[in-house]
Amino acid sequence: MDGIKYAVFTEKSIRLLGNNQYTSNVESGSTRTEIKHWVELFFGVKVIAMNSHRLPGKGRRMGHTMHYRRMIITLQPGYSIPPLIEKRT
Repeated sequence: MDGIKYAVFTEKSIRLLGNNQYTSNVESGSTRTEIKHWVELFFGVKVIAMNSHRLPGKGRRMGHTMHYRRMIITLQPGYSIPPLIEKRT
């Protein structure tokens, strides 16, 4: 899963979990079909729809571009992605 960076947990993304929608940041060079294929292959789920947008860059004098974009992935009813939680000892 080279293109998917990490899951995003904001107020909106937690609210979207109730609609079976998962939010994650992906590399900007990845296409929707690649991300869909990776999610379906890695998690064993069926993806219905994918929405993406680029996040606004932080204001810097020399210019700064974001190297990732945010994807909202909608799964078919009955499928879910298990939470990725590390155990801390």
